[in-house]
Order: sequence, then C-alpha cells, then structure tokens
Amino acid sequence: MRVAFAGTPEFAAVALQALLAAGFEVPLVLTQPDRPAGRGMKLQASPVKQVAQQHGIPVSQPLSLRLDGKHPGEAAAGREALLAARPDLLVVAAYGLILPQWVLDLPRLGCLNIHASLLPRWRGAAPIHRAIEAGDAETGITIMQMDAGLDTGDMLLIERLPIAADDTTASLHDKLAVLGGRLMVEALELAACGGFRPERQPEAGVCYAHKIEKAESDIDWTLPAAAIERRLRAFDPFPGGLSHLDGEALKIWKAQPAPGTGQPGEVLAADASGLLVACGEGALRLTELQRAGGKRLPAAAFLQSRPVPVGTVLKSAAASPT
Repeated sequence: MRVAFAGTPEFAAVALQALLAAGFEVPLVLTQPDRPAGRGMKLQASPVKQVAQQHGIPVSQPLSLRLDGKHPGEAAAGREALLAARPDLLVVAAYGLILPQWVLDLPRLGCLNIHASLLPRWRGAAPIHRAIEAGDAETGITIMQMDAGLDTGDMLLIERLPIAADDTTASLHDKLAVLGGRLMVEALELAACGGFRPERQPEAGVCYAHKIEKAESDIDWTLPAAAIERRLRAFDPFPGGLSHLDGEALKIWKAQPAPGTGQPGEVLAADASGLLVACGEGALRLTELQRAGGKRLPAAAFLQSRPVPVGTVLKSAAASPT
C-alpha cells in the first residue's frame, strides 16, 4: 500500500517515523513551506520535511492546494506531485492547510487524520491546550476518515489517555504524538485488509478548540486559583502566563493551588517555596517565573535577583500602566 503523508510540526514527524518504521511505502510528503526561525531568522525546514529528507522521500511544499485560490500555480504543482505519487491513502497530521475536495477524493482509500482528542470533544486547532484548560480528566487520539467538514468525519480508531495533574501541553503533546503514530499504524494495517468499521461522530458533546492567541496569556487574578493553574499548564510552552510586577512584565510558568485569601493578585508570602498570590478563590504558589529578557527560574533563584515584598499586587496587562 502506497501511503502519502501530509504534516508539518513535530507531532506529525513522530507519526511519519512510526509509519516508516512499520515498513509502509511513503512515495510523497506534503508539508508547509520553509519558514524563518531562530535568532538569525534563517529559513528552516519543518520537522516533517527533515524526516522525509533523511529517508530520501520526495517533498512538495505548496502554499495552497486550492486550485481556485490565491496560489493556483502552487496548487497545480501539489496536484501533479500527488498524481505522480499514486497514493492508495493519504495520512494527515497537523498539516496546516485545508484539504479541498479533489485531495480528499484522490486516494482510493481516502484520507485519514490523526486528531489529538476524543472526538467530538475537541474539534479544531488546539485540542491539547483546550483539554488541559477545561480540566478534562482524559484525552486521546482519534483516527478519523476525513471529509469536507472541520474534524467531522467518521471515527475509525480511538484510544484514551489520562491527563495527569502535572501535564502541560508540552508533556501531553509528546505522549499523544507517540500514541498517534502507533494508532495510525494499526489503522493502516486494518485498511490493508479491509477491516475498517467507521462510526459516525455523535451530535452531542461537540466543542471547538479555537487557536491559542498570545493575548490569552494575560492572567486574570480574579479567577479561581484552580482555573489559573490549568491555564498555566495549557499555555506551556506557548504563550505562558503573563502578569505585571511594579509595571514590569512577568512570565509565570508553574504554580500550585494553595490555601490563602486576599485581594486578587496580592502577594501573601514570598520565600524559597514560591510566591503565594491571592486569587478570586484560593491562592496560587508560583514556583517558576521569568523576567523580561531573562530565563525561566525556580522561585528561590528568582527572588534572590528580584525580591518581592509581601503586599505587592500583581496586575494584569490591561490593568498595568505599561
């Protein structure tokens, strides 16, 4: 079976490596164009392209696949590459481009997507972040037969994964990437012998995991401590939690709910164990912080370089004069 692959970030690269390790023939990889990255802003190949190059797999990087869109020449080149690859099936994982109907119809077995949630719980761009933010007890991987809707296709395989109390988006991403690769290998083995049993997604329980915006990092200290702590884990490694200390931007990366009452944002204690900050309900002990232009530091090291008096009030960006 000839399996073309469409994906871009590390999540997708892990899946591509799993398919190659399982012995599947991958005649073509589709991935996003190289982007500027790093301090020098040099063009950098996506993680998926790097894996493809290591294995000598042809790569196509169209800006769009819509033949009637803004980049018809790019789309036509992508179409020619897919036609030449003659895929029986297209595996899609965090590709970053909407697939038009002609792509969905081209492989004889259609297109399969690795989606990082228990559909239909979190459809959309940021299912890992939103599951942590919402306080979900579990998440997982759904292998889905793609259709023209947004993550609305039939479900083929599902495997659940508990969300640990200390999971961040980074740690949960890595677990789900491995699970996604393994489950897609199982799905392709089923496809090879005609063993699929598609299941329609239920109408109830649909949520949309909207893309994470940088503005969401701003911490609202009037929220309950548990809600803020979940957002900090959901926004690690991007965009983090942002507050202001005497007008200076302060990134907060890790915190633990703790007993305490006071004005929201008020520092109730500051010692080697962390900054205890009052919230709308309860308090948070901030254990990893970062000043503008500095490094992420444990609270004890942070306080050595930047003492914080008890009674100081941390403020949101909207409330800060800077």
